[in-house]
Amino acid sequence: MASVVKSLFYFILAGIFEIGGGYMIWLWLRDGKAWWYGVLGAVILIFYGIIPTLQPARANFRKVYAAYGGIFIVLSILWGWKVDHAVPDFYDIVGGIVALVGVAIIMYVPRS
Repeated sequence: MASVVKSLFYFILAGIFEIGGGYMIWLWLRDGKAWWYGVLGAVILIFYGIIPTLQPARANFRKVYAAYGGIFIVLSILWGWKVDHAVPDFYDIVGGIVALVGVAIIMYVPRS
């Protein structure tokens, strides 16, 4: 159980770094913010690339990045809700739940 909690922590941390870094670049290029938003976003995205390597040794690249896709979906919905004030609708929530079920199957179902 502790390894699942640790794994989920790394998924969430990676998601915050990916979405946060991407958002900084978005603000720079789309919203005309200062150039340093882009630089900061790029640095944050470098850390995003490192964090998934902290997943448990039994988790290979394919499994980690496939499962991370589901985490990214949910975190993107939450980011949009809290940062951009785009309230998720019923279908966003259902889609997020489906994505998390996929994460659980890919990452945490025991295999022989």
